[in-house]
Amino acid sequence: MKHVIFFFFLTALFFACETPPSPPLEPELKDYTSNIQVDSGKATNVKFTSYSTTLIADGRDKARLRITVIDSAGREITNAVNEIKMYVEGSGKVTTLDGQALPTDTDTAGVEYGRTQLVDGEVELYYVAGNSPDKSVVKAAVDGLWAGEHEIHSIPSDVKLMTPTQDQLPATSISIDDMIGADISFLPQIESRGVTFKENGEVKDPILILRDHGFNYIRLRIFVNPENEKGYSPERGFCGLDYTLGMAKRIKEAGMKLLLDFHYSDYWADPQKQFKPKAWEALNYETLKDTVTAYTARVIRALEAQNTLPDMVQVGNEINHGLLWPDGHISNLDGLAGLLKAGSAGVEQVSEDIPIMMHIALGGQNKESVFWLDNMLARDVQFDIIGISYYPRWHGTLNDLQNNLLDLIDRYNKPVNVVEYSDFKEEVHEIVFNLPNDMGKGTAIWEPLNRRSGLFGEDNEVTDLFKVYEEAREKYLKE
Repeated sequence: MKHVIFFFFLTALFFACETPPSPPLEPELKDYTSNIQVDSGKATNVKFTSYSTTLIADGRDKARLRITVIDSAGREITNAVNEIKMYVEGSGKVTTLDGQALPTDTDTAGVEYGRTQLVDGEVELYYVAGNSPDKSVVKAAVDGLWAGEHEIHSIPSDVKLMTPTQDQLPATSISIDDMIGADISFLPQIESRGVTFKENGEVKDPILILRDHGFNYIRLRIFVNPENEKGYSPERGFCGLDYTLGMAKRIKEAGMKLLLDFHYSDYWADPQKQFKPKAWEALNYETLKDTVTAYTARVIRALEAQNTLPDMVQVGNEINHGLLWPDGHISNLDGLAGLLKAGSAGVEQVSEDIPIMMHIALGGQNKESVFWLDNMLARDVQFDIIGISYYPRWHGTLNDLQNNLLDLIDRYNKPVNVVEYSDFKEEVHEIVFNLPNDMGKGTAIWEPLNRRSGLFGEDNEVTDLFKVYEEAREKYLKE
């Protein structure tokens, strides 16, 4: 008996003296403030972030607004003291942070606006929703500069808000490739005008230029019937199925991977417009879902038939306000969820091995990102990767982007991709690829073939800025 007691005494002593396990390491945050600010400079644009663009129409829900002015490089000017004119079209209102109304004035066109002023280069306000569901346009203007503007959607106050259960948050099991990507959907249009691209003075296929300087993925948008009179490309049909098939061949022949971006429209689909294709306008909801599934599968089968199956698919483009309005508007959360599931079903009819992305245009807007993802996942919309757009003029600071991505991977157990961006190229890659647990899966720059991207200069010649992508490939891509 004494031996038994002594054994238990030693066991207890061992566990009492054992060092307790260390808590999981918090991700190391980098402060990017110095990357995006300068003390002085020439302002060109108003930078205007609304930290939510979907609100409840209850007269109380509100979005934080942050306004600065930026130079031609996108850097906030911290000594700016410009007067800001706040315009609102809709039922909501803009207030100070303590709820006070802004003093008002009238412009030369007779339109009333609220007055405020930058202090040390910035001002923060609130937009407060009205009591009626609507789409309000909120604009921050400075005389002589490009204005900043948001469309804020206020949805019915009796909407059923949901949060996912733990079993609705499975880890992504499908393999997701690291991506250094580029959306070059404009390429056939550019080439139709006789434009060429050069490296060292020699004409070269821009797809090969991208591949040879660090890119491994190409993103292509596809419209349903862009050749329609009110479509994206009347008569010509750019970004329709035929052009997509041709581009897919070029991409695969170059040894690159393909991300296919369904807009589910004849025209641009983004947070301000998600119009039904003309051929689908009269369909009832159930038929619309069936049509989305059939169309998605038909496109992917056509790609499969020519051995250019996409390596990833987006079910919708920048869909934080929904898609296929009005059936899939954000005010109809159940309707939106059903249409997203229909699109995913079309992908899975052809292949269950293709990763599916849901793409929201909310780089630094954490409140709205959580609202959207909570409500879709709780309605059993399943997907493999979260796609985010990041344009700092609307989507916040680099710190906002970093904080949002960290929160999303922690909440939802899904990897993320900044699938549209242009500015702060090196910083965006650093933020994404340094996310913990390999949950940052890459980026796709928006239309690098235009001059604004800085990747091509005079006579469309390759510039030294491509070194950013060569270095990113060396640092981040697993060969």
